[in-house]
Amino acid sequence: MTDLIIPKPGGIRGSTEPAPTLMLQGTASDVGKSILTAALCRIFVQDGLRTAPFKSQNMSLNSYITPDGKEIGRAQGLQADACRIAASTDMNPILLKPKKDMVSQVVVHGKPLRDYEARAYREEYLVQAEGIVKEALDRLRAEYDLVVIEGAGSPAEVNLKDRDIVNMRLAGWAGAPVLLVADIDRGGVFASIVGTLEILEPHERDRVRGFIINKFRGDVTLLKPGLDWLEQRTGKPVLGVIPYLPKLDLEDEDSASLDAKLSGRQGSPLPGSGTSGKALDIAVVRLPRLSNFTDFDPLPLEPDVSLRYVTEPGQLGEPDALILPGSKNTVDDLLFLRETGLEAAILRYVREGGELVGICAGYQMLGRRLLDPERLESDREETDALGLLPSETVFTPDKRTVRVAGTAEVPGAAGLPYPIRGYEIHMGRTRYVEPEPHPFRIARTGPDGMPEEPPHGDGAAAFGGKVWGTYVHGILHNDGFRRCWLDKLRTARGWEPVRETLDLQSRREAAFDRLAGHVRAHLDMERIYEMIRPTETDEGGQEP
Repeated sequence: MTDLIIPKPGGIRGSTEPAPTLMLQGTASDVGKSILTAALCRIFVQDGLRTAPFKSQNMSLNSYITPDGKEIGRAQGLQADACRIAASTDMNPILLKPKKDMVSQVVVHGKPLRDYEARAYREEYLVQAEGIVKEALDRLRAEYDLVVIEGAGSPAEVNLKDRDIVNMRLAGWAGAPVLLVADIDRGGVFASIVGTLEILEPHERDRVRGFIINKFRGDVTLLKPGLDWLEQRTGKPVLGVIPYLPKLDLEDEDSASLDAKLSGRQGSPLPGSGTSGKALDIAVVRLPRLSNFTDFDPLPLEPDVSLRYVTEPGQLGEPDALILPGSKNTVDDLLFLRETGLEAAILRYVREGGELVGICAGYQMLGRRLLDPERLESDREETDALGLLPSETVFTPDKRTVRVAGTAEVPGAAGLPYPIRGYEIHMGRTRYVEPEPHPFRIARTGPDGMPEEPPHGDGAAAFGGKVWGTYVHGILHNDGFRRCWLDKLRTARGWEPVRETLDLQSRREAAFDRLAGHVRAHLDMERIYEMIRPTETDEGGQEP
């Protein structure tokens, strides 16, 4: 069927025609565009099409490092994985990383450009960004059979449309049919769809070819009168009602997704099933500028772990382990710990024998001092840290974004080092003021995954291995290391080790296939294939 419907692709089969595109836009943020894009990517790949994802501009603190050491939004990395291809910065040429209110670091093709205040970014940079976006999309369309594009927020933001590079103007440049996604779980789904269409200009409205209603819970027959009304009211088809899919086992894009997962309850668990009723209690400090929280996604998948997030001392309790995560602003988030009383609670927890882990910014906080001579992170040149490791961190303008591989010992546990892979993404450089053994031995890897440099030491441990830190994001995605660490915690409780290792990669692949099967079963794929045709567009984003 697809050979009859899909136009002849460009690039890989020698055609001069650019590949067709399909675009998902939403009635609002966090309606499920990213996951639905991943689902469609895997469906098209299953159907034999070389498919690539694209999002022109993403705003997220949850990063993904490409094989060549560049930084893009986590969602596009996940979507590339769904396509079974290596991610590149062409899939997300512009990434905005919020640093504080109204200020973001602008990352262009995987490297930091500069910090921009929101108005200056819009007025000074968006015109230049337009060309960067078009060129990246053109390269993908030359290489792949199909490009699935994800919009951002809502296309009905009338105050932003004149310089839009993420929604309807982009759809016009790409000649993309648009599927409008709405989240019924929020309520007001019909109003959100009709309201969005009413605000769009006529040529934009024409580009919307149908609707997807996402996250439905209940009896779809009860929704049928509303669906009929919507189609009669708009003249456009409802292409599918996608039931809510629990326990998907795929990472979230940003903290809005984390909020939904926690249902607004700070300190509540993301449950594991427990082993004979014996679940480890692992807490993560939810910093205001929390980044790369996907570091902890493997933990609730383990059968003997209950994961929770805390924001104040009264929520801390006596966990089996406490984790200080990554942050976009280490200094300000350390001050948050100090001002809320969490710092005192954490130090008391350590004195009483608790297990404290720091990853990236959390690792920097474990040292004695944070030095910022160029005022890159804050207006403070020097800040006292927690003082648990004999280290100090100096913030520098150059950002280290690399994939790494090597070996790691589990601090405080007997046994041989485990092979590990992960990535680094930080602007600080940590140095030790006293000699300190490093439990991690890592090296930068190239696009082929092979080391490009001799291994070097990373991280440190103290208090008999009960306090340790590392720059390696994804350290807990390494199955052997993670299981050994959890069994160390179990042993400290007097429980038997589990020893059985969860295979995360196999589980993740199965999750992609489960997602694709679920969406395929509830979406009119034949109609979607009929929509995918290349169209000529003018520079204003309208078909002539």
